[in-house]
Amino acid sequence: MIIDSHVHFWNFNPVRDAWITEEMTAIRKDFLPEDYSLLLKENQVDGCVAVQADQSDEETAFLLDLAKKHPMIKGVVGWIDLASDKLEESLKNYQSEKLIKGFRHVAEGEEIGFLLQKTILKGISTLHQYNYTFDILLRQDQLSDAVKLSEKLPEQPFILDHCGKPDLRTNELKDWKENISELTQNPNVYCKISGLLTQGNWNLADEKSIFEIFDFVFLKFGIKRLVFGSDWPVMLLGGKYALWLELISKYLEQFSKEEQEQFFSGNAVEFYRL
Repeated sequence: MIIDSHVHFWNFNPVRDAWITEEMTAIRKDFLPEDYSLLLKENQVDGCVAVQADQSDEETAFLLDLAKKHPMIKGVVGWIDLASDKLEESLKNYQSEKLIKGFRHVAEGEEIGFLLQKTILKGISTLHQYNYTFDILLRQDQLSDAVKLSEKLPEQPFILDHCGKPDLRTNELKDWKENISELTQNPNVYCKISGLLTQGNWNLADEKSIFEIFDFVFLKFGIKRLVFGSDWPVMLLGGKYALWLELISKYLEQFSKEEQEQFFSGNAVEFYRL
């Protein structure tokens, strides 16, 4: 069984989705479950987790509505205002929505230190009280924030998106490796093997560089805390879905069938309580 732990859906809006720049022609359009379902069949993927791409309550409602209509969406990672004084009230309201598994903030678009602000820390600690996960999305140069966050909230289930976005254009990975090594000390931190096709030069899948990243994260996190994801449709900027699945499957050949099953579905099911 294969569960893709990181998929986005949107009705493209050039104002709201300003992060999708003119050079990103391939993804400047709508991407909905009907589009993704074709990939599922072609690649024998069994389901996915829908992850927020916009910072709004409307985004969470949009993804939740899609999940209710499309059984292939096994869970939703929504957005919530972590600094709101009504956070707890919102989380209580979400308790009846079993498809919502956790939340994320696009912290890669914020200044270094954003996740360590008192109001944000308090908000994330409140997520834990209501049994929600938190996806950490940071650039390579922000990764020390993830380390500090996990140290301040050691019991919170975290998952690092896209392997912490290692810079595969320069391959200057010394700081990335140091921070990943520290981050893995916390057993409650998982990592998504996702999104690496867009961390290098677009449309040039560098298998050697990607496998070197795999070597490091598999060594540090271990197979039990690594989760398969794609970052579709953003990943299309760097290559096709089948190519990404093929790359990962090739690397995973060195592991047992049971370990492969853990990676492709078991760990996502456990982390997100799918």
